[in-house]
Amino acid sequence: MSELRITAGSFEFVARFEEEAAPQTCETFGGLLPFENKLVQARWSGEAAWIPLGDLDLGLSFENHTSFPAPGEILLYSGGYSETEILFPYGGTRFASIVGQLAGNHFLTITEGREHLRELGQLVLWEGAQDIVFERT
Repeated sequence: MSELRITAGSFEFVARFEEEAAPQTCETFGGLLPFENKLVQARWSGEAAWIPLGDLDLGLSFENHTSFPAPGEILLYSGGYSETEILFPYGGTRFASIVGQLAGNHFLTITEGREHLRELGQLVLWEGAQDIVFERT
């Protein structure tokens, strides 16, 4: 389960599961594959898109968590202070919500297609929600 393909809008990426640093998060998300949703512009986190998951309870605690992911370091926040979500950074990001700064579990890292992250971010920002699919390679 070490890699997966992400198709977002017209872009394709390959991502590595961070199994050593975030084993529970990787296992939980792996159980949801294939995962399809919409990617929208983040409201509070800067140059990032997100997938809102509402009150979905994944039963996860913090592991390999950060508030400052680099572009392509995908986070899963399992709720608590804000709703459950996946954060998809494409530029400078400080993970936050209306209640303030958050920390999410860094569980995926884009390894192929990073050069298209900013272009995807601009597409989401200016043209709106994009389909996104996470699936095994």
